[in-house]
Amino acid sequence: MSSARGGDPRSILIVKLSAIGDVIQTLPMVKALKNQYPKARIDWLVEEDACDILRGHPALDRVIISRRKSWLRGLCRRGKIRETLREIGRFLRELRSRHYDMVIDNHGILKSGILVVLVRGRRKIGFRPSAGIAEEGNYLFTNERYRPLSIERHALDRYLDLVSQMGVPVDGATLEFPVPDESREKAENLLRQNGFFSRPIVVIHPMAKWETKQWPLDNFAGLISALVEKDASVVVTGSPQDVEPVTEILNRAGRCRKVLNLAGRTSLKELAGIFSLADLVVTPDTGPMHLAAAVKAPLIALFGPTAPWRTGPYGNHNRVIRKDLPCSPCFRKKCDTLECMTSITVEEVLATAEKKLMGRGLTRMNTDKARE
Repeated sequence: MSSARGGDPRSILIVKLSAIGDVIQTLPMVKALKNQYPKARIDWLVEEDACDILRGHPALDRVIISRRKSWLRGLCRRGKIRETLREIGRFLRELRSRHYDMVIDNHGILKSGILVVLVRGRRKIGFRPSAGIAEEGNYLFTNERYRPLSIERHALDRYLDLVSQMGVPVDGATLEFPVPDESREKAENLLRQNGFFSRPIVVIHPMAKWETKQWPLDNFAGLISALVEKDASVVVTGSPQDVEPVTEILNRAGRCRKVLNLAGRTSLKELAGIFSLADLVVTPDTGPMHLAAAVKAPLIALFGPTAPWRTGPYGNHNRVIRKDLPCSPCFRKKCDTLECMTSITVEEVLATAEKKLMGRGLTRMNTDKARE
């Protein structure tokens, strides 16, 4: 099938700037485009927080990185303004160095729209205005607009539907992240060097960006202690910003021989490698949750203020735990009670973990002790 306007595109730019989870959920759209247009060059414009996921991806030719947050900090610091302006100038020259046949913006917000204006492109594609989508006037910066799916549909399905309306087949475009061999090897070495190849391996990524998405630290500590008692090897992961709260969790869990703290010690690709080696991953609603789903790790996701049918882990190997409260989902970043997360008990998560691990044919879990 040819492109609807002027034959198959020779060059395509994807504009999806952030966040980590949204970038991961856009990967099936890229796969569909690559399957349809195998000779096309596909570039991606992304912000720095998520760029590590895309570097070296087999479907991409170039990753253009917007360091917007760093630039804003630089412009506010005396002595850094000139250097920051030069860096912005280099970015703009790179952004405009190629003329694209297609520029696809499925971000739908003002900051992506401004960049779409700056890009040299023939077809600038996005969503029509609709409640909850393109509400910042992003559609004004495109010249080809398509009907968005309901906001109640999963984000991954919404992104695929955009290119489907363009005539790109999306059947079979599944969520997957190819872990580079080098990153998997580094992940294996991290585990092996610390004696962590005793099964089952349970990876816990405890920290969420929103206060309202956070499961209590005491609960994570209790879960870690219980898993170790049942003879699991527990690996705790996190970003450099998570080092302090992860350390607090482990202090509350007590000194556990079979717990490895990797918070702040992995890149996103190495984190993907750790997830791919796990027998189970436990995480709240956060970007790495989607990374775990993309490498097909058995996953337990803890949800409270957000809607798993919109942004939950994609695939049938995942288990979402949430409470059906009248106020949930509220999508708020602040809450007086945090009831939707605090009402999820350690016992409930532990029981679900046992089922997921036993379902994989593992025998090291002490099920008799679990019933005590």
